[in-house]
Amino acid sequence: MSQATPRPQDLAEESIALARKWITEAASIPTDASAARLAGVLRDPNGLDFTVGFVDGVVRPEDLSVAAKKLKELVPLTPGFLPGVMRGAIGMGGAFAKPLPGVVVPIARKVLRQMVSHLIIDATDSKLGPAISKIQTEGVRLNMNLLGEAILGQGEAERRLAGTHKLLARPDVDYVSIKVSSTVAPHNHWAFDEAIEHIESQLIPLFERAAAASPQKFINLDMEEYKDLDLTLEVFMRILDRPEFLNLEAGIVLQAYLPDALGAMMRLQEWSAKRVARGGASIKVRLVKGANLPMELVDAAVHGWPAATWGTKQDSDTSYKAVLDYSLTPEHVKNVRIGVAGHNLFDLALAWLLAKGRGAESGLEVEMLLGMATGQAEAVRRDVGSLLLYVPVVHPDEFDVAISYLIRRLEEGASQENFMSAVFEVHENKELFDREKNRFLASLDDLAAITADGDPANYSVPPSNRVQDRRAYDAAGAEARVEALVAKGRKGEFDNAPDSDPDLPGNHVWGREIADRMVSSTLGDNLVAEALVESAQDLDEIVARGVAAADGWQALGADERARILYRAGEALEARRGALLEVMGSECGKTLDQGDPEVSEAIDFANYYAMLGQVIGQVDGATYKQQKLTAVIPPWNFPVAIPAGGALSALAAGSAVIIKPASNSARSGAVMIEALWEAGVPRDVLQFVQFADRALGSKLVADPRVDRLILTGAYETAVNFRELRQDLPILAETSGKNAIIVTPNADLDLAAKDVVQSAFGHAGQKCSAASLVILVGSVATSKRFRGQLLDAARSLKIGTPENLETQMGTIITAPDGKLLRGLTTLSAGEKWLIEPKPLKSDSPLAADKKGNNKLWNPGVREGVKRGSEYHLTEYFGPILGIMTAETLDEAIDMVNEIDYGLTSGLHSLDRDEMALWLDRIQAGNLYINRGITGAIVRRQSFGGWKKSAIGAGTKAGGPSYLYGLGAWEDAPVTAALTAPRPAAAPILTAAQQAGVSGAELEWLRAALGTDATAWNDEFGIARDASGVGVERNLLRYKPVPVTVRAAADAPIHHTIRVVAAGIAAGSRPTVSTPAALPEPISKAFKAAGVEIQFEDDAAWAARLGRIAAQDGPNASARIRLVAGASRADGLAAITAATGGKPDIAVYGGDIVSAGRVEMLPFMHEQAVSITAHRFGTPNKLSEGLI
Repeated sequence: MSQATPRPQDLAEESIALARKWITEAASIPTDASAARLAGVLRDPNGLDFTVGFVDGVVRPEDLSVAAKKLKELVPLTPGFLPGVMRGAIGMGGAFAKPLPGVVVPIARKVLRQMVSHLIIDATDSKLGPAISKIQTEGVRLNMNLLGEAILGQGEAERRLAGTHKLLARPDVDYVSIKVSSTVAPHNHWAFDEAIEHIESQLIPLFERAAAASPQKFINLDMEEYKDLDLTLEVFMRILDRPEFLNLEAGIVLQAYLPDALGAMMRLQEWSAKRVARGGASIKVRLVKGANLPMELVDAAVHGWPAATWGTKQDSDTSYKAVLDYSLTPEHVKNVRIGVAGHNLFDLALAWLLAKGRGAESGLEVEMLLGMATGQAEAVRRDVGSLLLYVPVVHPDEFDVAISYLIRRLEEGASQENFMSAVFEVHENKELFDREKNRFLASLDDLAAITADGDPANYSVPPSNRVQDRRAYDAAGAEARVEALVAKGRKGEFDNAPDSDPDLPGNHVWGREIADRMVSSTLGDNLVAEALVESAQDLDEIVARGVAAADGWQALGADERARILYRAGEALEARRGALLEVMGSECGKTLDQGDPEVSEAIDFANYYAMLGQVIGQVDGATYKQQKLTAVIPPWNFPVAIPAGGALSALAAGSAVIIKPASNSARSGAVMIEALWEAGVPRDVLQFVQFADRALGSKLVADPRVDRLILTGAYETAVNFRELRQDLPILAETSGKNAIIVTPNADLDLAAKDVVQSAFGHAGQKCSAASLVILVGSVATSKRFRGQLLDAARSLKIGTPENLETQMGTIITAPDGKLLRGLTTLSAGEKWLIEPKPLKSDSPLAADKKGNNKLWNPGVREGVKRGSEYHLTEYFGPILGIMTAETLDEAIDMVNEIDYGLTSGLHSLDRDEMALWLDRIQAGNLYINRGITGAIVRRQSFGGWKKSAIGAGTKAGGPSYLYGLGAWEDAPVTAALTAPRPAAAPILTAAQQAGVSGAELEWLRAALGTDATAWNDEFGIARDASGVGVERNLLRYKPVPVTVRAAADAPIHHTIRVVAAGIAAGSRPTVSTPAALPEPISKAFKAAGVEIQFEDDAAWAARLGRIAAQDGPNASARIRLVAGASRADGLAAITAATGGKPDIAVYGGDIVSAGRVEMLPFMHEQAVSITAHRFGTPNKLSEGLI
């Protein structure tokens, strides 16, 4: 094809002149009063916050008292630009909001609707017709888009589709837009081909309606998200390739802020040209800049992917012009007409002049948004002859569903990067005009880098930003990446591995190939067979071999061990497909559940390698490596949890014996083979399976095992301690987790997150939501209940080789507690969705005994406080609904559960967030998001109460390796630092009590390290990941500890330990057989320390009382301070408590390092808070932590 002339650059000055003409003419055209009012509001410093807050806080909530509270909060932000009557109404509303919400809130909502009435029209039959007649003036056509509730299930999708059918059937509607994502329930994005077929079948009747009309009507396939780009293109082309639609013209949207836009336009042009050559109709592309940038950035940040969009607004503007340059030729518009959509008058002028100059104006249509810059729209229409208005339509009782659309429009009007921010001032403000002119010229200057001289043969078509293709692993670059990680690790740096992007074409093929291998997969079988231990003698040799191998592993040093573990991360990445295959085959894991698990395993390799490099940098203590660690992981995360256990112990310098659960042994085997391949010696990392349970018990009881890492039921930890009462266990055990939903919640978002948290991997996650507690009016909300049940009923239940599957099998046919949970109701309960076994021909639907393990999810309501379901972990696809009058009552319900693993809150009210954050008892907290899927470092994982056994440090967190070794005291090398203020009197009291010389200096230095540790770690809530769109904070909360000072405990050691507790904000209890020096006793008591004088018998009795505690308050921590009697003291504690796993005993050396000595007095808590609304950052939670 020859060069297209004129070139856009040639029309720069003429375009500027035409834009100036339109701006001048628009100034004399009467402005829509609502539009002018809203623009004035947005110019106010508080305007955007006020308007968005009003839309989201006053209009959205169902509960009028919630809306009233928000209205009162917004009154001080009321923009002065509003007319006095409106300001007065809002002010009066704020004053009377609390006593009269039923009167005040409807009035306030009416004010808001008046403010935005020019942007959205009423869908009720009585008002829609007149509204259309009013808007549809000479030369103006309407593109109608029906807004509705979030599509969480097939029911709402069918309703939206039916509403669009109803619109298209109207005689006064000839053009509609609909997103493919609104025609079906959310699909598994790995099932690309199946999604296309489903969406196509849903849309065909709508296209038939359009084709049967006379004249034919127009359907535009809209899209907002990058992930829907290829899907929408495929659906569009497949439908129009059907013979019955050959002569139907239809349209599709392209977004210029995607680098993919030009390539997609060229693809459509080539396809449409062939269609037209067959005698078919042309198509139309609606070209927009893009309106979903904030959410695109959210998606990229959360997954660790490159942003799908251009990096700057100028790049997007150039991309827009590149598509125009390619498209606006006589040859091209015969096949693809262009809808130039936007309000930037410079771009519209360029498009019009370019089309005219090239003789392609018949293929150009100017499109604008309803109610935005109406004067300028009219000025443009007069010159170009026609205008298409994009018209959002919404039913008034669903006005809140327009929130995301309105927020985008409001931000466009307020953002200084957008032309819309200048609309009402550009005529009289030369500075604003020049700003927009210079932006226009700058984007034109960059155009040649894409479209060169105008000949498509010379184009540099921008590639997609998303180019991940899991079929191609870069093995050649692995060693360079490893060396870079070693260097970063020395500095404590770490980055998460990105998940696989299921919406990319190469990954579609890769994922389908994996699924196709699942049924016949035998991966891991050979190693599982080889690893079978059949005798006690064999086990004894394995243990001895591991102990002996530890010396060589430790001799490598931290950097060399880390280098091997970084290589392990690479090996796991190289085997990602194999790991997904075996997890699906053996455990029923779907790709969407399994892929993040592989990423987690890789993260464990890299993160623990880094921690192993820096743990030696602790000032005031030396890390003492252990010889042998046993790792006993569960089946529900068959790769990540075994990997995390093995890799952490290896990073800590220990040899490992790992025994994966028999139901996931193959998955563990494939993972272990990757670690061996990376260079972990087979004697250092031994994989075992046992011929009988007795051999497993023998391993647990073996005194040569220094540490045991367990993930499993609390009862398993109890059984292990019965085998060996002094066994040092680090365990993440059970969870009975709840999400609380208050009337301040976004109910659609809450329903979505509850369903995903409850039924992901068939509810077989210790973090899964087993309960949802509905506060106040949410209990009777038809909206929430309808969305929740629609989403749950619409889940595709099946086996993992079927890529459509969203909820897979349970691990084995249910029995015992789980079967009871699936089939039995307690008094007052009833099924809203009854779980039942489902028939399937897939071999993966049967367990090893041939029994069916495929069930649909269950939702029960009427769960009573204190009932079996309230307090019992079932570990399966069951969700129970409870109700509470107040948030405090709901929190009490959660805290009454023995476990405290994960917990969630859905509320957009800052006061409710603060209350919940202060009171809830769990290790991982989530606000306005799901409660599963913790990511290494970002949300380090581990619970409170009976959900955690042992040292209490979180997996994937900065202190996890601390509990895998022992500590010895070392000199403090940093400059002397003053103690924390609360602990300073303790140091003074020590001097008064006669502590002097080296012991006093040691104590002074130790208390200084407490202050350093507080300032650097314990006293701050650190967001190490810095994702931005989420606040992921690790904070430390003080926990009571009983300190036992034995008779031979050096006094400066006792002082040191208690001072660490005081510095941590704890109030320890000190048990001692001998009186403390009076200055020490007085200082301790002044700091809130309880002192008990107890001989050995009284101490044993106290331990018995501690061990007798049960329920949610059963957990306890004990720190032993002793001299030569330490071993006897530890044995006495074990004997008196029976080795109860709820009781964590810290009996190591007393060390100077505050970073070590303060840990027993701290509960780690990871808090993850969604920090945006529809992609727009909010400050709702800032300052709460």
